[in-house]
Formats: sequence, C-alpha cells, structure tokens
Amino acid sequence: MAAALFSPSAVLSTAAVASAPLPPKPHLVRLRSYHPKPLSTTLAAAAAAAALLLSAATPPPSFADPTFSLYYGTAASASNYGGYGGNADKKATAEYTYEVPEGWKERLVSKVEKGTNGTDSEFYNPKKRSEREYLTFLSGFRSLAPVDAVLSNLALSDVDLQDQLATADEVRSQELKDDKGQLYYAYEIDGTGAHSLISVTCARNKLYAHFVTAPNLNWSRDQDMLRRLHDSFKTVDLSTTSSSSSSS
Repeated sequence: MAAALFSPSAVLSTAAVASAPLPPKPHLVRLRSYHPKPLSTTLAAAAAAAALLLSAATPPPSFADPTFSLYYGTAASASNYGGYGGNADKKATAEYTYEVPEGWKERLVSKVEKGTNGTDSEFYNPKKRSEREYLTFLSGFRSLAPVDAVLSNLALSDVDLQDQLATADEVRSQELKDDKGQLYYAYEIDGTGAHSLISVTCARNKLYAHFVTAPNLNWSRDQDMLRRLHDSFKTVDLSTTSSSSSSS
C-alpha cells in the first residue's frame, strides 16, 4: 500500500497534472454606448467655457467712474465777455483749467453777474442742479492774504457761501503748493445742508476761486468725484500760453 502511494509513476503523474498550463481566461471588452449630443448643446457649452476663461483673465469694466473733460477758462472782463467763459477753442488764451464730469451742463453767466461777483464759468449736474462747480475771479491781487481773511472776503459777494459759513459744523483750511511753487488755499466747509470745497490762488495779478458744492445727500454719494473736481483746478502758466500763441 505504501509502495503504491510513493511509486515514481504516481509522483510523475501528480507533477504533470500540477504543471499543466491553465487555459487562458477570455478577455472581455466592455463597449460603452455613445449617444452624440446635439450640435447646439455642444456649441453652447463651448461658448460658456470661452466666456468663463475670458472673465477670469480680464477684470470686469468699471461703470462707476464717469469720464471727464478739461474746461479752459479765459477769465475775461465783463466788458470783453461774450457769453461762455471758455472752451477748447480758447485753449491758447486760457488762464485756468478744471475738469467737468460727462453729462454736466454749462450755465450761461450774465455780464451783470460777472461784473458784480466775478463769476466766470459754472457747470451743474442736470439731475441735481444744486450739485455744481464754478469759478470766480477778482482783479488787482498780486498775492494771497491770510487764509482766514480770504474766505471771509469771498463770502462778501457770495450769498450761498455766507449762509454756509453761518451754519457750518466745521470749516477746514490748508495751504498747498504745486510742483512750480504756486500757493493754493484749500477750504472744506461741512454745512448743515451742503458741503463745499474751495481752492483759491493768485496769478496774473488776479485772485481765482474754484468752488465745488453739493447737498449733503449728494456729497455722501459723489464725494470721490467731487474731490477730483476740486483737485483738478489749476491756473495756466503764463509762459505756456505765450509759447503756444507764438508757435501758432
């Protein structure tokens, strides 16, 4: 019995069975069903992807900042005044400049008004006429008086300014010089009903005062834009206009 279990033939037979290769497993390939999308859906997806890429690469445009134009004022005397104080055609004879927001309207200044309080130009917001900027000038001033005295003198011929100063919660002032050393007085009046920014300087033997004023409600909304108008005012260098006139 033992001999039969351990006989060589039995061992070889077992080894042969163990070493016999197994038949290969069948290779199954799963076929995915394909349903083509309509062309309109494909195009819409491509357009959406392109829009997403463009929006990520390019910041959205800002519609909050209005565009501005540069106004040229001539500060002409009442006797030589013909209507509007200045425009791009009078650039060669301009004595001052300031920015005007797009959409604002120019108010025609009368000769009487020009002769009494020196108003040379004025623009206003047609949606809120009390939101405006204007410039007055007075001849015969070689230099600025003390900062407090200048504001008081301006109020003598400006009833609205008188009322603002009388009811103001706060009046701030500072002295500034531009890159050419010209001195400017800057005033900020926080009134009970309106807010005003005033810039005053002397040049060409004249005193120029640029006003930006708005009701408090408009001031809260448009403060950045109104400060830009205030900062934009400057007188034109006499040598600049002389050289431009000679070249033309």
